[in-house]
Amino acid sequence: MPDYGLTVSGLAKTLGVSRQTMNELLREHRSLTPLMALRLSRLFGNSPEFWLNAQSAVDLWDAQNSHRDEIKRIQPLKAA
Repeated sequence: MPDYGLTVSGLAKTLGVSRQTMNELLREHRSLTPLMALRLSRLFGNSPEFWLNAQSAVDLWDAQNSHRDEIKRIQPLKAA
């Protein structure tokens, strides 16, 4: 954000969300929604898919690390 001269408050205002929402998102206490992806893509000039893919990668990483042993117990199917 410093590269753009934005503070958390300034970014929140620009995106039309509360400072608390922006803080939670930046601290990874809130997941990125499709609406937020649209807002960020408009602001930064990229695609909403870019933002949603980033959120998806974080979600998969979290799930993999939180449920590693549970997932390992599943035996892959073999074709007959």
